[in-house]
Amino acid sequence: MANRRSQKTLVALFGYDSSPFTQKVRLALKLKQIPYTFVIVPSMMPRPILKDNFNLTYRKIPVLAIGREIYIDTSLILEALEHSFPPSEGYGSLYPGPTTTYRPLIRGFASYWTDRPLFRVTTGLIPASVWRTHFGTDRANLIGHKLDAEKLERKVPQNLSGLDLQLSLLEPLFTASGKKWIFDGESPSAADIALWYQLDWAGKISRGQGIENLTGGGTADGDGEGLGRVWGKERYPGVVAWFERAKEYFEKLPSTETRIEKEDEGGIAGTMDRLKTVSIVEDEIPLIPTPAGPHSSLDRRNGLVAGAEVSVAPDDTGRDSPTIGTLLAITPEEVVIRPKTIGDGPKVGPVKVHFPRVGFVVRPVTRGTARL
Repeated sequence: MANRRSQKTLVALFGYDSSPFTQKVRLALKLKQIPYTFVIVPSMMPRPILKDNFNLTYRKIPVLAIGREIYIDTSLILEALEHSFPPSEGYGSLYPGPTTTYRPLIRGFASYWTDRPLFRVTTGLIPASVWRTHFGTDRANLIGHKLDAEKLERKVPQNLSGLDLQLSLLEPLFTASGKKWIFDGESPSAADIALWYQLDWAGKISRGQGIENLTGGGTADGDGEGLGRVWGKERYPGVVAWFERAKEYFEKLPSTETRIEKEDEGGIAGTMDRLKTVSIVEDEIPLIPTPAGPHSSLDRRNGLVAGAEVSVAPDDTGRDSPTIGTLLAITPEEVVIRPKTIGDGPKVGPVKVHFPRVGFVVRPVTRGTARL
């Protein structure tokens, strides 16, 4: 379903196979039928491709480039895709039919349910062998405290009970109303993506599928209990039937992905060379539309004015590794910076990095530019 936009704009997704949030974006790109390049990066730091080419020290994955506009976090990435590649130009919709009305609820469903409390439960099902590898050390640095593999192993039954709770809350969505898709869509929406990717990943990671990729070869696949104690048609027929229906739908969609392995230096160099050729207008900043515009007086009180040096960091894990840069624009939902120069970068040329305000904290590095 290519059109003039896909022909002139390079979309590149940076992630790895066992990253659940990477899979979320891959599903969105497939649902919308956007051609893109999937560049495989390591599951752990360092990631020189992001640091050298974009001056990006942000620790989490995925990262999406639409040309040289760089988007962080799936909550913003999906909105950027829907805005930049709208259904009016021939792309699929993340909010089909009647779900358009529910767009705010769908975004909240993902940001405040599936991506947080449900994700905390599913990560608690990762086999303990993972935490005994260098990956465990890396994630301890990200979280900010040591991870005890034995303690985490003992908590698996507790987390299975937590998943049972989540499934119990979800089951009436399908059995009580007979819905085919969440929020009554005519086809899967961003809500279906948000739930499906979590449950798909939970099933795989809980039985040890993908843990070799996750740990960079630190442990072998196949060491895990799985979800059999709580997941099944007998216990949750509505959720399971919906899951299988969504799986079939996603699998039938044509692939729009070009894959570049992390060992493919030529493919990576070619992708970066293509990004260099993408034109970028310094004083034009594509922003996700919001109901109200920037709150300039309040932003000034917080020291968030264009030209100020700011730090942007997640409000959960990774708080100790903020991204520093010059503030270019800020809205109630989005903050855009020019990242601080590192070495000779960014090698692809000037970039703008977009962060959501959901789940992130933006602060001035110095308040000297603020007028209080």
